[in-house]
Amino acid sequence: MVLVTAMAAPLSGIRVLEVANWLAAPAAGALLADLGADVIKVEPPGGDVFREFLLRSMGYSHEFAANYGFQVDNRGKRSITVALDQPGGPDLVRRLAARSDIFLTNLIQQRRVRYGLTWEDVRTASPRVVYASFSGYGTRGPDENRPGFDYAAFWARSGLMGLLGEPPSPPPLCRGGQGDHTTALNILAAILAALRLRDQTDEAQHCEVTLQGTGMWTLAGDLSAALIAREQPTRHERERPQNPIWNSYRAACGNWILLVMPQPDPVYWPRFCDMIGRPEWKADPRFTTLFDRRRHTEELTREIDALFAANDREHWAKRLDQYGLIWAPVATLPDVISDPQAREMGWFTALEHPTLGRFETLDTPFKLYGADVGARGPAPEAGAHTFDVLAELGVSDEELARLATDGVI
Repeated sequence: MVLVTAMAAPLSGIRVLEVANWLAAPAAGALLADLGADVIKVEPPGGDVFREFLLRSMGYSHEFAANYGFQVDNRGKRSITVALDQPGGPDLVRRLAARSDIFLTNLIQQRRVRYGLTWEDVRTASPRVVYASFSGYGTRGPDENRPGFDYAAFWARSGLMGLLGEPPSPPPLCRGGQGDHTTALNILAAILAALRLRDQTDEAQHCEVTLQGTGMWTLAGDLSAALIAREQPTRHERERPQNPIWNSYRAACGNWILLVMPQPDPVYWPRFCDMIGRPEWKADPRFTTLFDRRRHTEELTREIDALFAANDREHWAKRLDQYGLIWAPVATLPDVISDPQAREMGWFTALEHPTLGRFETLDTPFKLYGADVGARGPAPEAGAHTFDVLAELGVSDEELARLATDGVI
């Protein structure tokens, strides 16, 4: 007889109260739900404004039945609606916080003060809580009350935007939510560390993550250099790269190939010369060292451009792999969706929604083998669990009626 042991969810039994909207903090809440936590999302009576965001504004022509981005960032949660701007609303949230292990919020500091939901307020209500604070710039300093989407705080203010784009073109925008989803992983890491410390000390813990700070961490290589040099590096120029085999090239089919060999000598440059059909470049004094190639980068890049343009990407893919070179196709999103490597690793999953039906979405972006981790269901409708959650809190029918009459729920 074989006994099959059910896999355990890492955060089973952990309750999270999420007082947040839009992306980064809710995306972190979704990851906590993937790990098995009971995540209760507190929304205003009209629901999180991100519910109504139009995906067509991101460049799609498809007529979407809903905001599927909201589904990614809120899957597997329960939702209650509470009006924080009504008397009794903040008190109800504090009562819910008193029964929670984790309090996750992206309210700017002045709103936390106004509603009595600061770290000090929540710690008083729940002496063992993990208070996870998220904002664009932080809860102190000259910008503590400045709103900050990821375009602003993560992308522009961190220094990322100013380093990218082909001169003389202006710095480019990021994609919607790109910084938020990166920051969600940072929030998750901070919460898990704080939860571990809470369990060791039996005391409340306070962790804080910002869009700006996370964006800066993604630039750690550049910022560590800039802290010493106190200067802005030049932007990458495709036609004049510092290293011609750390650059992108267009194949005959119109698809792009990215070569990534930042230390080309002594291994990769000779291999590349053989792969591209120019073995004589290995002995050409113009190209002997990386510094020689850099001095002749424009002419060398033009020649490489012409060679790649002679065949399609499939041809180059085989040759690049044959010669052991480091490269990647510049994929379109349909390419990514059909990528056999992504499929094999299980980065996609399917969810059943009561009105949208079955649809594919992204699964948890890491694997924890032998554990019950993954998307657990679609995002809830706004307020779908208000009465269930308040009943668990012990709110009487009379109080429920009064809260509803007063516009709190």
